[in-house]
Amino acid sequence: CYHCKLRMKEGDPAVYAERAGYDKLWHPGCFVCYTCGELLVDMIYFWKNGNLYCGRHYCDSERPRCAGCDELIFSNEYTLAEGQNWHLKHFCCFDCDCVLAGITYIMVNDKPVCKSCYMKNHAVV
Repeated sequence: CYHCKLRMKEGDPAVYAERAGYDKLWHPGCFVCYTCGELLVDMIYFWKNGNLYCGRHYCDSERPRCAGCDELIFSNEYTLAEGQNWHLKHFCCFDCDCVLAGITYIMVNDKPVCKSCYMKNHAVV
């Protein structure tokens, strides 16, 4: 088995993945996503760099995912803030919803806030 490295017994069911090449085979329970361990038997699978992936994790390896909406980001312009990727319109002030891409913001209780809202609502007077 390509995954667990145990010997396949004669007569046992085996999974062959065409994209991986017919020299590799798996026990049905070992045919899982490299990232999340989801069982891929009877599912669409992806093969990349010697590993099997479910659709979600294969796509994550190809495009960034927005921390705000959990959708893939296909635009070439997006924001990287607080260690996460965001659609430009989804990285916004928690108080007034203005877009924060490219402007100064302050984190208040793990939420981004624009400078104006910070001064108005959170700054010590």
